[in-house]
Amino acid sequence: MRLTPTEQQVIRDASLRYFGVRPRLFGSRVDDHKLGGDIDLYIEAPVSPEKGVDARLRMVADIWKEIGERKIDVVVNAGGERLAIYEVAQREGVWL
Repeated sequence: MRLTPTEQQVIRDASLRYFGVRPRLFGSRVDDHKLGGDIDLYIEAPVSPEKGVDARLRMVADIWKEIGERKIDVVVNAGGERLAIYEVAQREGVWL
């Protein structure tokens, strides 16, 4: 995993603060042999679309304050839909 322990903790704390659950890291940052890449996060939480957007924006802002601006994609699965991105994140994601 290509995140420092501090980055992992900051991201985990922000997810717990805004969604009440731990996130999963997925995508290229999980692979130690790749370079670069954005931080892809997957969150499963029963939130309304409005609350999900607000929580996502606040979460990313908090993370930026702590570790600096980075490209961060937050995928929120509020339940009810089966999307391919959810299946990939669930299968390949690593809990933070």
